[in-house]
Amino acid sequence: MAQMDIKKYQPYIIIGLIVILALLTLWTRGIPAEGLVTDEGVNLLGNDPWYNLRQVEQTVANFPAYAWFDAMTLYPTGDMIYWGPLFIEIISVFCLLAGATTRPEIMLVASWVPPLMAVVMVPVVYLLARKIADWKTGLIAAGLIAVIGSNYAYRSLFGFVDHHIAETLFSTIFVLAYVTALLAARGATISRANLQGLKIPAITAIIAGVAYLLGYFTMPTMILFALIVAVFTLVQFILDYFQGRSSNYLVFVNAVVFIVVIIGTVAFGFPHPGLDLSRYTIGHVITSAALIAGTAALYGLSVFLKERPKYYFPLALLAIAAVVTAVLYVALPDIYNLLISSLISFFGEQPVTTTVQEARAWSPAAAWATFHWGLLLAAGGAATLIWQNRKEVNPAHTFVLVWTAIILGSTAAHVRYEYYLAVNIALLSAVFAGAVLGATWKEVALLLRKGSADSARPAAGRAEKREEPPKKKSKKGARAADAPKAKSRKRDQPDYLKISGFVLAAALTLLFAVTSFQGNLDLANSAKYSGMDSQWMEALEWMGENTPDPGVDYYAIYDPETFTYPEESYGVMSWWDYGHWITFISKRIPNNNPFQHGVAGPNGSAVYLVSTSEEAANRILDNIGTRYVVTDYQVVMGKFHAPATWADPNDTGGLRFQPVFFVPMGSGSAGYQAMQFYNQDYYMTMVSRLHNFDGSMTEPTTGSVLYVEYVDPGMANASYPVVTRAQEMNATAAAAAAAAYNLNAPAGSHATVLNLHYGYQADSILQ
Repeated sequence: MAQMDIKKYQPYIIIGLIVILALLTLWTRGIPAEGLVTDEGVNLLGNDPWYNLRQVEQTVANFPAYAWFDAMTLYPTGDMIYWGPLFIEIISVFCLLAGATTRPEIMLVASWVPPLMAVVMVPVVYLLARKIADWKTGLIAAGLIAVIGSNYAYRSLFGFVDHHIAETLFSTIFVLAYVTALLAARGATISRANLQGLKIPAITAIIAGVAYLLGYFTMPTMILFALIVAVFTLVQFILDYFQGRSSNYLVFVNAVVFIVVIIGTVAFGFPHPGLDLSRYTIGHVITSAALIAGTAALYGLSVFLKERPKYYFPLALLAIAAVVTAVLYVALPDIYNLLISSLISFFGEQPVTTTVQEARAWSPAAAWATFHWGLLLAAGGAATLIWQNRKEVNPAHTFVLVWTAIILGSTAAHVRYEYYLAVNIALLSAVFAGAVLGATWKEVALLLRKGSADSARPAAGRAEKREEPPKKKSKKGARAADAPKAKSRKRDQPDYLKISGFVLAAALTLLFAVTSFQGNLDLANSAKYSGMDSQWMEALEWMGENTPDPGVDYYAIYDPETFTYPEESYGVMSWWDYGHWITFISKRIPNNNPFQHGVAGPNGSAVYLVSTSEEAANRILDNIGTRYVVTDYQVVMGKFHAPATWADPNDTGGLRFQPVFFVPMGSGSAGYQAMQFYNQDYYMTMVSRLHNFDGSMTEPTTGSVLYVEYVDPGMANASYPVVTRAQEMNATAAAAAAAAYNLNAPAGSHATVLNLHYGYQADSILQ
């Protein structure tokens, strides 16, 4: 009766647990509000959220219009917006419903949207895991996504008003709908005679198409999931072919999903020209149509080769792939370049991307720091799915494995994709834990029952022993009577190997959950005080109040084809990190922005900041209409390598200005340590002149510098030059000594003047 009652109330128990996990998510994500909310609004986290708030203000003022062009950034050209309107429109709707009209009110409402999206992720992940496995796996996955750390947690905090959590939410909904459509279509008869039976597969496929569009309307990187579908389709066709199963369900699902996508994409329009898949171009229609056609072609090939040896199919695929690649390369180079450039953008790396934190490669140390025990559990989950499909392949499982592999590859190339990968880690960890639970629970229950019986047995056992009547002996003695009991006891013994597996899996899952939860609490509490630096806020507020109005309406939406800047307009030069702050706080127009636009090129901020020629630097300012320059200590110190690398990608790390040498570790030691110095070129850069020396004439000081003799890396078989002699000297004397040494230096040896203090200058500047 008790078991039946539990079964009866199981749905309500599950809903209750999901609500609790959702509330836990909302609480942890809302912790930063305590320190970020002020009378002036919300001190947002990071850089991009400030621009999203600028867009929300603009959209609320012009609702529902969305600006694809912004004249308030990237002076003197303005900038095109490359992400979609959905996230901004959602926030704008919340603001209008809440009656938020002032800046503080809009900032407060907007800051709660990412935590609310993280809340919605809890039931979505539950449903996905239940579809992949069962309700127990679903609850574990929901619990893990509620506490999992990484970029996923940070980008769904209160105050991080950016579209990353929306990308994760809509892409996960797409995966849920797509695997549901796969399973529904695979179990149905795909034929014209069974239109009624195709109702559920068609509806779920349409929902998947709509979910894809939601992700696409948020960010064009949703195209990554079209790639995932394409790779999955190829893999599943091969698996079905070798198992002798028809793949017509794949044709049906992909056709319905991506016809919906094509219709939605065309209706949405193409704000950007060309075929670039990282923008809203017609290239997305081409790829969707190609995916449908490719699926149909695979089906035709599998039918054609149905009676042939099994190896014909993969060989034919390789041959066709080679021919198609050659044809695209020769006859359609634009399409070929589109595909190659898109793959490089997802999985490649360039020197300048190392200066962008979220675009850096994912190191093993960073992976373990983020997901730690979850990596082991997820690997176990992947192995579990592979093992479960050893006889008959479940396409939903295949999709999850392909999805995880591609997202893992994307994250390895660019750490920003951690916020996607968090879903895969939670899901696969739950799959492993759920599978172990399912395989071992009977043994655990048996052990628990045995323990309960043993605790009650001593008193009862003694009483039974006293009351038991004497047994009659037979020819077979007591063995015959005892034999069944011995056999029964053996059957009732729990399998301790399985119990050990249960304990290990449960311990790892709890360890992963608890450490992730603790990390989330630490992250949320530290974020209370992680908004914009107060000195930056004060400086930008001063700029907004004490500099001329640039003559551009902050709230207006302009047409890029007809817009021209007024005569009184001007730009503000800084490093790209601060462009959005300048736009939002000062309502002034930066010459560059965190989209990394206005950074590279002869008139870019990178070249200006590291220029050692005052004349050349002033020419840049004249060319781009700059009237003010803003610097901070980070650009001359910790971030200096970034403009140096952007100005010259071959100078990764800014070694031209901040060279690294191997120096002896100390007297009596044969070891060397790498040490970074500042040279004369560094002190001659514009950013050093302006920030370190306030743009003033500076003569050599009476302090000392380092006169250094060194040998080239090749001579010392080292990765950096090796210092052979160093001596503190007066700046003038050191320069003379270095010049004299270099006149007659041995091959591979040199002398130079260096310093360890960024604010010290060894030669006069602004000459």
